Amino acid sequence: MSSDVSTVSPLLRKLATATCLVALLPIGMGALVTTLKAGMAFADWPSSDGHNMLLYPWFRDFATNTDKFVEHGHRLAGMLIGCLSLVLTFVGLRSTQKWIRVFVVVILLSVIGQGLLGGARVLMNAQVLAMTHSLTGALFFTLCVIFRLLLSQNRNLQNTEQNLGLAGAAVTAILPVAVLAQYAIGGVLRHLHNLNSEHIAGAIVVSVLSVVAVSNLLFANLKSLRFAGLSVMICLLFQVCLGMGSWVLRFGWADMGYVATAGSLPQAVICSLHTVVGMFLFASAAVASLLVVQLHCRGQLACTSLSGFSTQVGGAT
Repeated sequence: MSSDVSTVSPLLRKLATATCLVALLPIGMGALVTTLKAGMAFADWPSSDGHNMLLYPWFRDFATNTDKFVEHGHRLAGMLIGCLSLVLTFVGLRSTQKWIRVFVVVILLSVIGQGLLGGARVLMNAQVLAMTHSLTGALFFTLCVIFRLLLSQNRNLQNTEQNLGLAGAAVTAILPVAVLAQYAIGGVLRHLHNLNSEHIAGAIVVSVLSVVAVSNLLFANLKSLRFAGLSVMICLLFQVCLGMGSWVLRFGWADMGYVATAGSLPQAVICSLHTVVGMFLFASAAVASLLVVQLHCRGQLACTSLSGFSTQVGGAT
């Protein structure tokens, strides 16, 4: 893959940024659909109650039928990201760099696959497909984020050697795998109401791995590594807080006299945000992992021992 980004058109960068932002709409709406259990608000697809998707009287449902309003909003958001992906592909295919042409085609095929998977979930009324649809949504968003990162990377990720702790570099490289596994377990809990204890155990494992990675990344020489570490740290803090809030809002807290109310506004907001921030954590971990792997492949990554890392931290302070 070429590392020269000087020939990348500004329009392509702007479209890649817009794709990342717009992708949050169907993902956020999809999380809300799951929380409200509104996935089968319509029994048909791609039509909505027999209407053409673009002609369905969507705003009529705002006050009368929340499930249909949210589900149809999710469908419209999916159409929007699909159209934007088409434009991104059209512009990207004009690039002289092969990796860009391949990437935009993969993004387009991914969003088409997402749409078909969402439709199959409705037509087959299958919770397993709903869970898969959520997981692949996180993968799609991360794919878009990585593409945008590659479009703007400094040449050769700077020509300075990056010193990271050996444990931190290794953990950073595998962190997205652990986060994705935890995201999948969370999907099983949300959609199939199973693996409750496993989700808690997974949260502990991911938290420990994230802390190890962040404690190294924040002291890296490269600004993008430090930024990736900061992103992982912020996402982790929010995710832990949202996870505890989701637990209380879903199962209640007897000692405090709180009884969970299914479908309540706080439950809908906090549980949906917990899913979305989990996706952000995965994307941040994937970016950090990609940077570490790239530096290793280019011979710019010098992993220090734990004692060397301690000396590095001491010198920084």
